[in-house]
Amino acid sequence: MDKRKVIAAYRRGMITIHECAQILGLEAIQVTGMIEDLKLPADPAGLPNRQPISGC
Repeated sequence: MDKRKVIAAYRRGMITIHECAQILGLEAIQVTGMIEDLKLPADPAGLPNRQPISGC
């Protein structure tokens, strides 16, 4: 199963953190840390600047 779908189901409240961890094969604390790491800043200015890719 796609990990993103499992995490999305957890965020929507469809499954618990423990169920999410079990599906992913991780401990609940690992999933909690992983989800915290995936959160983006609310302010787009906090995102890293991306440089345009120059064409050939």
